[in-house]
Amino acid sequence: MVKIDITDSAQEYLSELLSKQEDPTNIKIFVSEPGTPKAETCIVYCKEGEQESDDLFLELEKINVFLEKASLPFLEETKVDYHPDKFGGQLTIRAPNAKMPNLDEDSSIEDKINYFLYSEINPSLASHGGEVHLVEVLEQTKAVLRFGGGCQGCGMVDLTLKDGVEKTLRNNIPELTEIIDSTDHSQTENAYYK
Repeated sequence: MVKIDITDSAQEYLSELLSKQEDPTNIKIFVSEPGTPKAETCIVYCKEGEQESDDLFLELEKINVFLEKASLPFLEETKVDYHPDKFGGQLTIRAPNAKMPNLDEDSSIEDKINYFLYSEINPSLASHGGEVHLVEVLEQTKAVLRFGGGCQGCGMVDLTLKDGVEKTLRNNIPELTEIIDSTDHSQTENAYYK
């Protein structure tokens, strides 16, 4: 069961919003682009029947909430709160694992790859204006990556890939057998090293 805290004040506020809907409506929470720096935690209306069959259902004191299954690891330790003020108030969502979830033995290979890309590899590449992200995983053992920024077209990208990226990923994810670079390195205008 995912740990998520929707405070009483947030439930009260959301309940009031839901009461203004014409059809029976609940709340759905999910993370768009989970496990990436662009991750956003979203709260949306979910009319009866619009939920997915594998959504996690939470029946709270004042509202019902659906949590998207794919977002569950990224919603761990999320807190939704509401603070009234003279301007009406503000609903806040704190989701510390949205951009990078905590890993456990059940984490998918995609989550593991993204974790190490965003926690260890990209901070090093950022000093050169570069980045790398996961495109897809093939056969559950091969990572297809794409470099960007100063890494695209860089004359040292092979060294970066073999000695940096591949070494870090394979040391931490033993089931990973191959790293494939899908970057078009013919574009060299922003390359860190030509």
